[in-house]
Formats: sequence, structure tokens, C-alpha cells
Amino acid sequence: MDAIRLLQFLVHSKRPLTLAEAKEVLATKIENESRGFDIKRRLFYETDLLDYCPGLATIVHATNKELHLAHFSVKEYLLRNNDFKIITASISITRTCLTYLTDIKGSHEEIKGHFPMARYAAEFWASYAALVQDSEDIARKTVKFIEEEVTFQRWCRLYQADGHGEYDPGPPRASKLYYACLNGLLAAAGDFLSKGEDANAQGGEYGNAVQAASLEGHQEIVKLLLDKGADVNAQGGEYGNAVQAASLEGHQGIVKLLLDKGADVNAQGGLYGNALYAASSEGHQEIVKLLLDKGADVNAQGGYYGNALQAASFKGHHEIVKLLLDKGADINAQGGLYGNALQAASLEGHQEIVKLLLDKDADINVQGGLDGNALQAASSNGHQVTVKLLLDKGADINAQGAEYGNALQAASFNGHHEIVKLLLDKGADVNAQGGRYDNALQAASSEGHHEIVKLLLDKGTDIIV
Repeated sequence: MDAIRLLQFLVHSKRPLTLAEAKEVLATKIENESRGFDIKRRLFYETDLLDYCPGLATIVHATNKELHLAHFSVKEYLLRNNDFKIITASISITRTCLTYLTDIKGSHEEIKGHFPMARYAAEFWASYAALVQDSEDIARKTVKFIEEEVTFQRWCRLYQADGHGEYDPGPPRASKLYYACLNGLLAAAGDFLSKGEDANAQGGEYGNAVQAASLEGHQEIVKLLLDKGADVNAQGGEYGNAVQAASLEGHQGIVKLLLDKGADVNAQGGLYGNALYAASSEGHQEIVKLLLDKGADVNAQGGYYGNALQAASFKGHHEIVKLLLDKGADINAQGGLYGNALQAASLEGHQEIVKLLLDKDADINVQGGLDGNALQAASSNGHQVTVKLLLDKGADINAQGAEYGNALQAASFNGHHEIVKLLLDKGADVNAQGGRYDNALQAASSEGHHEIVKLLLDKGTDIIV
């Protein structure tokens, strides 16, 4: 059984097991007669691990010594056996991790120092448990583990799924219900709600349980929370509200569920401003369409890029840009880091979007944003084809503004020789003043772009400025 369990970890592990972690797996028993972790059962020699699965595993010398399956064909072979199907293996892995986390003792620092599988078990047990919530045994063990204050605190001190990989996340920042919902533990969430836990309790990186479950795509839990009185429009957390969180991650079923339950499609807040912006930014076209059909304001302002059109343009989502324009998006709307959609698309060199925006009468010379105008943005980032397109469409080659003053200075500073040549051939003023370095020659010289310096001098740059 120990060999099977170790191989179950190797087949389904979220990351390679270190040898120290693999030794802890074998020192943790989950059978009734010997259940528990016993430090005395640790193997003395790391190479003894190979005796449990001869020919099937190998030691790999990575940053830490790791135990791997000997070959990918071993995994294919093992997966034909029922013991290694994901459901069976998840039950075994969950039991091992929960047993280990329950039995280890000591202060937080002692646990981190003396129990090498503690972080691994804390980080991954819930993802396996979430797959087997139909198992009464796993559901019972999950509830008990989270209910017990000692194990709950230990788990959270080692790992919190909303902590962005923090090595030492500290004590819990939200309710037990929140962490159950965040991790997709449906049975535990139902148990806590039935015992009177507040479905609207605030806390955690995502503000509340319904936003956490929405972000992570746990649709059954979202439904459960709403049925138990969770506020569908509760504000707070990194993403402002649940519908924005679900839209960001592309969970269309959850977005529809939230809207059907009365979520405000235009609610503002969080990093992305609103749900339409979030979906547009991440390229979730069907969700964008759903939100628009449900009354989302196509010109709502907010977020890093100012509005949905600018976000989609910057990220290169051509079909979403077209959809937003067809639904009445203001093509010249100002705001956000890059000023307008045309500048955002030009900065990233999304030529087809630039062409679409220009064909739809975007103002090619509008000023604003981090890079001043579209031509300067494209020149700064080295997008030669986009620069040529903008010039052919009438961009003002000598327009002034922003950090680099003009397109020629931007291209010169960033070392884009061919763009500098193109701009000069098209009539750029080689002696234009303004910007961070006052002129193109200073900009190129400051970065040591000798070929551009020579080109500018050959074109008649006034060397004394």
C-alpha cells in the first residue's frame, strides 16, 4: 500500500516531490491500524525510496533532489490501473495530507523547519479534496480539519490560496466559510452555512465568499451561497464584486448565474473597474456579449486602461474590439494609462486593430496618455509596420507631447534604427526640440545607439543644442 500511495503522489502531483517530502509520505500511514504520521518511520537513506517502486521511479538532481517517475510511459502504464485514477488517488492523497498536517506538532517556525512536507500538504490538499467531495469520509475529514482551530490556523499559516504565493502568509484573514469556498470544498461550505456561518462575512483578498468562489470557478458553491442569502452585489476585495471576478476569469456559467440572481452588470470597483472591462481585457468574447446583452454600459470608465475598448485594444482582442464598436463604444474616449484605444493598440503593435480603429474614424492625432499619441507609442515600442500604417493614414509626424517629445525622439532613445530612418524619410524634423532628452540626438546618444547618432548627423542634426 505504501508503494501504491507514493506512486499516486508521483502520478498526480501538482509539482515534483522532493526526496524529503517523499519520505514524509511513507512516514504517514492512512490505514486504520497504523494511521498517523510517525517521525520514527522516516527512511534513513534517501535512496531507500527507490526500493518501494523499483524501476518505476528515479532520483533527479534539480534545485532540490526530487523523486520522479522513471519515464512518461510509466505514468501511462499506471493510469490504466484503477488505483491510479484521479478520484481514487485524490482520496488517498487528501487523507495523507490531512493526516500529516493534523499530526505534526510544534510552533509555526518549528513546523516549517522540521516537517518538510508541511507546505506541500497545506498548498495542495484542498485541490485534491475538491475533486472528491462526494466521498463522505473526505467530506467529514475536511469539515473536521477546518473546524478545529489548531489545524485551521496551521493550514492558513502555511498557505492561503488567495495569498499570491506568499511564503509566510500569516494567520487567517477571513472566515472558515471563506476558505472552504475559495478552495472549492462544497461539502464543507454547506456544513458551515447550515451551522449559521455568515454568507456575507467580509475578509480575505477577495472580500467575501461569493467573490472568492466566483473567481475560482466554483459554480455549485456560488449557487449555494446565493441560495443561503449571500449578497450578489457585495463590494470589496481585489476584484470589486463577484460578477467582475467571474468575468475576469472567463467563468461564463457563473456570470450568467450572478446576473440572473440580480447582479448589477455595471457595478464599479476593484482593479478592473467593471465586469465588461474585465472580460474585454482577458479576451472572453462570449462573456462580453452576454454582459452587453444584459445592459452593460459599453462606455463605462474605470480600471487601468480606462474603458473596455482600450483594454481590448491593448491586449489585441480584435473580435472584441469589433463587437464593442458595433455596440456603440466611443472610439475616441479618453482616459486610462494609454489615453485612448488607438494609442493602446499602436503601443502593442496590433496592426489589424489599428487599421480597424482608423477605418472606424479614430482620431489619429489625438493627444493624451503615457505616450502622447499613437505614432509616438508605436515608434517607442519598435512597431515599424504600425508606424508606416499611421503615417500613411495621416499621422502628424512631428506631433509633440509626452516623455519623449515626439516620435523621432522616442524611436531614437529606444534604438529602433529602421523606424528612425522611416520617420526621417517621411519628413520628421531632425532638430525638433522637447521631451525628456530635448532632441533625438541627445536621446540616441544617452543610450549609446551609435548607428542612430550617425544617421541623425548625416541628416543634418544640429550637434550644438
